[in-house]
Amino acid sequence: MKKSPIAAVLASAFTLAACQSVGSAPPVANASVETSPPAFVEAACAGCHSVEPPFLSPNPNAPSFESIANREGLTERTLARWLTDAHSYPEAMDFDLEPKHVKRIADYMITLRRPDYVPEP
Repeated sequence: MKKSPIAAVLASAFTLAACQSVGSAPPVANASVETSPPAFVEAACAGCHSVEPPFLSPNPNAPSFESIANREGLTERTLARWLTDAHSYPEAMDFDLEPKHVKRIADYMITLRRPDYVPEP
């Protein structure tokens, strides 16, 4: 008796499906979002701000990126707007950022948001 090509394909599919484990697949990281600070952030910001864990700012008056990212109401858009407006910077931050850097900083900082974040006293 001759097997039909459709039966062979179905048999292969069922065999492969039986080899799959039950459960959800691990989440795939978004390759377009950086999970560590860009090099220019390290160079321009890390002198005062803590830009990555353990979030201890070299300048006690400069908030960590984590504390900024976890402020109530902060969004990528509001952060980008603030970063674009050089007039709102403290005197120590008197420099202009290119739009591509603003986006990368905002994208990175948003990755620091945590639902369980508790501000330092």
